[in-house]
Amino acid sequence: MAVRAVRATRRRRPPGGRALAPLRSRALGLTALYAAAAVVATAPAVASFRSAFIAGGAGGAGEAAAGDHLQSVYRFWLVGHQLERAEAPWRDPYSFQPLADPQLNLNGWPFGLPFWPLDALFGPVVAWNVLLLACIVAAGLATFGWLRALRLPPAAAALGGLVFAIAPYRLSQSSGHLLGWVAVFIPVALWAFERSRASSGGRAHVWGALSAAALVTIPASGQVHLAVGAIPFCLAWGAIRFRRRPFLWLAAGAAAGIALGVAIRETVIAGSTAGEGRTLEQVEQFQAGWLDLVSRFRLEGLEQFVYVGWLVPLVALAGLVVLARRKPWLALLLGVSVVLPLLLAVGTNFPLYEYLWRYVPPLRFPRVPARLVPVADLALAALVAVAAAWGASRLSARRLTLATVLAFLLVAGDLLVLPFRATAADPGNAAYARLAQGGRGRIVELPLFQPGIHYGSVYLYYALQAPRERPGGYSTLAPWPPYTFFWSLNRMNCGVILPVDLAQLRRLEIDRLLFHAGVYAQSRRPGAWFAWQALEEAGYRARAGGPRVWEFPLDRRGPESVRQPAPVPEPDRAAPVLCEGWRGWTMKERDAPLWIYGDEDVELELASPRPTYGFVYVDGGTPTRFEVEETVTLAVELDGRRWHSIVITIPALFATKPPQGFELVRLSYR
Repeated sequence: MAVRAVRATRRRRPPGGRALAPLRSRALGLTALYAAAAVVATAPAVASFRSAFIAGGAGGAGEAAAGDHLQSVYRFWLVGHQLERAEAPWRDPYSFQPLADPQLNLNGWPFGLPFWPLDALFGPVVAWNVLLLACIVAAGLATFGWLRALRLPPAAAALGGLVFAIAPYRLSQSSGHLLGWVAVFIPVALWAFERSRASSGGRAHVWGALSAAALVTIPASGQVHLAVGAIPFCLAWGAIRFRRRPFLWLAAGAAAGIALGVAIRETVIAGSTAGEGRTLEQVEQFQAGWLDLVSRFRLEGLEQFVYVGWLVPLVALAGLVVLARRKPWLALLLGVSVVLPLLLAVGTNFPLYEYLWRYVPPLRFPRVPARLVPVADLALAALVAVAAAWGASRLSARRLTLATVLAFLLVAGDLLVLPFRATAADPGNAAYARLAQGGRGRIVELPLFQPGIHYGSVYLYYALQAPRERPGGYSTLAPWPPYTFFWSLNRMNCGVILPVDLAQLRRLEIDRLLFHAGVYAQSRRPGAWFAWQALEEAGYRARAGGPRVWEFPLDRRGPESVRQPAPVPEPDRAAPVLCEGWRGWTMKERDAPLWIYGDEDVELELASPRPTYGFVYVDGGTPTRFEVEETVTLAVELDGRRWHSIVITIPALFATKPPQGFELVRLSYR
């Protein structure tokens, strides 16, 4: 038999294995870079990762601290909660019930899906914190991917990713609002477009579909105002970088996003208190000033914090000059995308803003004119990367490493503003734990708030522990009936509970009242002591809870012998207590209660901006009608030396826009 020798050969590795190794290493390195940036940017709040929300840092006074982060947590939670019940995840079945139809839960998409398992495993605090950190990392990675697709060097693209990941406005709008979170989908859309542009066959369609989905996600998540800037920016980018197949996908996503935004405008917004748009006076309350653009310190509120750095704009300007020589149309787009959002952010401080507000309809609805600043942040990131690439090409290999490290440190030092603080969570409240044990009736929580006031977010958060229908809620797009409910019952906040008020609660099938001493303290609402006493006087007895939240069953009364002292101190008897309904000495709501201690007659002199009429209730008795031309003096008799309630009601107070209130000119008593 002939034997033939065969040369042994080494087993070959699958093709591409070695090529993928550097990519995996780079991906891990980039993830570590942006994860480190996320940890530093969220200090010192990240130190309380498991016990407190990484948010704005408001005090909770023994309860969960109010803030938009609680509203977002509630919207995220609803997605999984509704899916578990085989109900529509885009519906809120609890807020404003039974006053309005179930509200649309726009903010649940897309973050509610990953929040669901995280909440089940670790609770809402850790789930929120994980997603917030993940969004910072994703912002850096998506921006890096987009810039690398433009063939910028890895170090330059990574620097651009860092600029967008820790952009001060984007971060500050991530502490409660979802604007900073959803802004991540702008670089995702651009990255997917560029990958589709560089691919062929099925891969081109997959990347194109991702770019379209990213654009649709912006309005679908409720960030319609951001979409006003993001969609035109991405479309313009696609037109300049035109390739037929990827551009058609991008255009399809833009068209779907615009259609969805219009649908939201015609359904959700049109039926809300914001249906007529925002006034210039409202815009001026939230607009930034010119100094805010270069001040790393928050001179006004969160919405006015539009700091873009000192070094970053200068480097971006250099990048703009470099890009203008090679790609003038891209330079023009990025330059306009930096300047225009920042000009809009300062509102009426920009002389043309009023003209744009009047004749460009989409600008009439945001009450915060800085909503487009994330587009400017991304354009700045791209221009910084261009400048860094140009500078790196002129350095020797020996100096390049040192220059790269220095560039990252300088950019981080220029942009880091540390907007986050540990924010109280109260994950296991005793009163709501008891509420969750049984019963299906509706609840009402004191103090009551108008639907657009953020302190109502505390009640949304406690719904995670005990889901119940409630006539209250928190939404800046709430319909009118919940406002009417608030105006009819807000006197209860200060302990003025009339028989008609209890009858209204019974009609709404409300069987539990939750008294929040901590929310009274957070919101600085006067009258907590009076509200507690009024409930006790009506025969209702507090149970289950403490030290800050107490449950009052309204379906039964308790014996006189088990009355509990109020968990808040009695006010000073020597001074009158002007409750909610007053701003200073001027009525700002239809009902304006006040309390006076004593037994002598009281005189109240009121001044009115126009002829009208009103009613005055004393100690919840029969109302007395009065007429007023310019001023009127009301003489009120008090029976017994004790606290007495006086409620002035002006039914026509809100007949004008803006409302014109009565002024309490003189209050005399002994």
